[in-house]
Amino acid sequence: MSHPGVSGGRIPWKDLSHGTSQQYPRELRERAVRMVVEVRPDYPSEYAAMTAVAGMLGIGSPETIRTWIRRGQVDAGDRPGVTTDAAVEIKRLKRENAELRRANEILKAASAFFAGELDRPHLR
Repeated sequence: MSHPGVSGGRIPWKDLSHGTSQQYPRELRERAVRMVVEVRPDYPSEYAAMTAVAGMLGIGSPETIRTWIRRGQVDAGDRPGVTTDAAVEIKRLKRENAELRRANEILKAASAFFAGELDRPHLR
């Protein structure tokens, strides 16, 4: 059976450094996605299959599995959205940008301070 974003029933997983994915082991996430693909024909909708698999594996919500499936589809290029790699890079760049802004503010303050020192008359 073919499933968007799933080649041979597998989504190319990457370790996500955000969201709830770290609460569940990688193997469990992969198994849940495989199981949804396998049991999907037995249910009236993909969400019904996700609900059943979430119950079988003790995953708190079918939304958790839905998120894993959609993330895999985005990462595989089968669904529009920001890939996991891009999200990690954006997060890193935002952190770096904030750090550079802080450093720039410090340098501006230091520059203003030393400019003021140069303008004061010095006693000899």
